[in-house]
Amino acid sequence: MQSELTRTKGDEIMKMIRTALIVCLLVGIGICLSTQAIAEDLVTNYSGEFWARSTLTGDWGGIRNDLTKKGITFDISLTQIGMGIIGGGKDTGWEYGGRGNLTLNVDTQKLGLWPGGFLTVEVEGSFGNDVNFDTGALMPVNSNQFFPMPGSNELDIPALTFTQFFSEYAGVFAGKMDTTSGDANEFAHGKGDKQFFNLALNFNPVAILAAPYSTLGAGVMVLPTKDLNSAIISVMAISSDGEANSFSFDTLFKGNMTYGVNGRVRTDFFGLTGHQFVGAMYSTKNFASLDQNLRFIIENRTIKEKDSSWCFFYNFDQYIYEPKKGSDQGIGVFGRFGASDGNPNPIHYFYSIGIGSKGIVRGRPLDTFGLGYYFIDVRNPKFIGPLETREFLRDEYGVEAYYNIGITTWMKLTPDIQVVRPAQKKKILGQDILTASIKDVDTATVIGIRLQLIF
Repeated sequence: MQSELTRTKGDEIMKMIRTALIVCLLVGIGICLSTQAIAEDLVTNYSGEFWARSTLTGDWGGIRNDLTKKGITFDISLTQIGMGIIGGGKDTGWEYGGRGNLTLNVDTQKLGLWPGGFLTVEVEGSFGNDVNFDTGALMPVNSNQFFPMPGSNELDIPALTFTQFFSEYAGVFAGKMDTTSGDANEFAHGKGDKQFFNLALNFNPVAILAAPYSTLGAGVMVLPTKDLNSAIISVMAISSDGEANSFSFDTLFKGNMTYGVNGRVRTDFFGLTGHQFVGAMYSTKNFASLDQNLRFIIENRTIKEKDSSWCFFYNFDQYIYEPKKGSDQGIGVFGRFGASDGNPNPIHYFYSIGIGSKGIVRGRPLDTFGLGYYFIDVRNPKFIGPLETREFLRDEYGVEAYYNIGITTWMKLTPDIQVVRPAQKKKILGQDILTASIKDVDTATVIGIRLQLIF
């Protein structure tokens, strides 16, 4: 039986390798055919030649361009990732999965209604599997598969938000919000579909406990200079119980709220573009089920109850080489820092640092690269019962490097490698923790390849 399972698993791995080789061959052909066309036309345009236009499906017979002029845009993408743990972690092996995303944006003024109104609707779905649980790390090595719900293949609406500006300086927003958009960074941001794969290098994890990924809320934004890209300050109140697969109106007024404030400003140090971002959050929630928030790491243990949680977070990005200011090309550095109460939030302190580049390779204006390192000072949650004095977690750190090959503006292929010393120290083999055997969880080496298509 064991040999049959081994052969089956071996056949699956060989099939995946053959598929990857075929994809790489087709991609290589695409690179040769498309490089010249991209160099000649970098202007975003739904129309145009197949290799040069901004999206795979083009202008839909002119309908898409007409809708854009009326303030209606559709951003559609499909991101697929094949990833394997080749050493260390809780288990080795390969998995394949993906996530599709559709975002609808409506500008009420362009639509001929009233000025200052903006509607955003995001539909998201995932399929397949990932290796996030197998590393033993707090941070998912495959962020793309972490959304909209970790470990679930489903179609959800994580965002349905309306924003109304009353002047050039201020506006309000309300609805179901995608909170990942609040920690923007030029070289390290997103959901694992554009830059880094690891969540720790895309988002400040100290905020995950207090701010669910998708939740109901409302807030006020202020633009001190009238320019959204120059400076913005936001104050908000959101539900601490939000989930992507539910609007959670039944829990909205039960006292579990998170209050936050943040600000982002563009800088021009040394005449080069940069950004500074700082924020803080406070949650009134009773965190009696921390294992549900971090279910990909803590294996069904019972946590002591703890009221409220706070966190502080900061990030920066700064170009150190920029051939033309505002061109979105060059080399830069980035970093994040976060701090929390340490209980109930297991992420007490966090920092990351790295370097990124955009379009600096001659003849490859769409290619990007990133190298990053992160560290988490982990505090063990307080268990109840016979596990009260056990410490299952340790400090976690990792390094990641990726190279994003821009085949066209609508097709990108990204090889990636990560080395992560996971927070989980021991793997429990057996159902009863008092009698089960214990196995060390070693540093995990993870490799992956990502293919993103923009429709």
